[in-house]
Amino acid sequence: MKRVMTIGGSDCSGGAGIQADIKTFSALGVYGTSVLTAITAQNSDGVQAIQEVPVGIVELQIQSIMSDIAVDYAKTGMLYSAEIIEVVAAQLKRYGVPFVLDPVMKAGSGGILLEDNALNTLIELLIPICAVVTPNVPEASLISGLGIRDKEDAKSAALKINEMGASAVIIKGGHLEQEIASGKATDLIYDGEFKDISSTMIKRGKIVHGAGCTFSAALAAELAKGNNLHDAATLAKKFVYDAIAYGEELPNLIVVNQGLRKDADRYFVLENVKEAVTMLKETPNFKNHIPEVGTNIGMAIADAESEHDVAAVDGRIIPARGGVHAGCVDFGVSSHVARLILAMMKRDKLKRSAINVKYSSELIEACEELEMTVASFDRAKEPAGAKTMEWGVREASIEFSPDVVYDLGAIGKEPMVRIFGNTAVEVAGKVKKIMAGL
Repeated sequence: MKRVMTIGGSDCSGGAGIQADIKTFSALGVYGTSVLTAITAQNSDGVQAIQEVPVGIVELQIQSIMSDIAVDYAKTGMLYSAEIIEVVAAQLKRYGVPFVLDPVMKAGSGGILLEDNALNTLIELLIPICAVVTPNVPEASLISGLGIRDKEDAKSAALKINEMGASAVIIKGGHLEQEIASGKATDLIYDGEFKDISSTMIKRGKIVHGAGCTFSAALAAELAKGNNLHDAATLAKKFVYDAIAYGEELPNLIVVNQGLRKDADRYFVLENVKEAVTMLKETPNFKNHIPEVGTNIGMAIADAESEHDVAAVDGRIIPARGGVHAGCVDFGVSSHVARLILAMMKRDKLKRSAINVKYSSELIEACEELEMTVASFDRAKEPAGAKTMEWGVREASIEFSPDVVYDLGAIGKEPMVRIFGNTAVEVAGKVKKIMAGL
């Protein structure tokens, strides 16, 4: 396992600083160590207080790590004072550690994290020895001394910072008016040539806390694992995008959740669908209720956006000698059941799973006897150009969110029953109860 060291301040809210860095390292599969430079009292209202760690203690922390554990890569965040910058630069140079320089100057929620007289020291001592420096637009403007209003200005700033000695520069996007207008956040990379990495600008209506720290930590982790700069930056940007999308929503801010929640949810969904398939295989009489087109069962992650966020059976479930056969479970392998689930989630975001089975009036009666809510739609009323799954589910769930949606088919279309639930295991359990009543 690669080892990475973060040098920065403590954020008592847990969203940024070394707390964010350590969580990021863990999520990306590297071993994290930390050197504390300052203790902050901060929240969504800003930074209330800062207590600088004595310079000698900062120095000893680095020496303790390097003399025993050693590291493959490092990153610096909040360094606060010129004195701390001097000792950090000396130690990183002494041990020859490649590092990402995140020139943290101000907290996202407000508050100065770098003393005024420390900027020149950072420029003189750290920029010339870092592997890459990752300022946002305001930070790049202060370091370069140039105003940045558009992409060309950002390129000029990157060149100026490169001339100061930085091997590579990444100016993080999201601050320029043209980006805000286009809805695209573009990171500008310069390492002898310019490259862009763009993504949709994600907004969740509150202060996002910890994105910058998470990016530089993810970048350091990916570089430690041997990725080149462009690939590492691309992976880090995607990681931060997911971290914001799945960030913990607190009363006044979004605390970036470093991807663990999404990964955990995807794992849970995969295992849940696999367990559901096993239950279906063991359900007596299920084989006789598989339609001619086959059956599939799927489940989406929370806040699913596309078919790639839905796990299902590859190749569907089909009758076989002695029972049924099911392919492997994976994400993005079934368009049909995925569209069905995504359509229902627009009506009820908790109903993240569905299965299709063969229609029979007896089966519908069994559902009603089990007090499941049942609704239907008529394919003959489907508007021209509409997609059946999306339209049918929307039509059937106008008044309530049903457990069961069926239709009687049409020319060339087999009658079908769809059973919904919060999880795939819950849906398989419903199928088992229905089969027992037939």
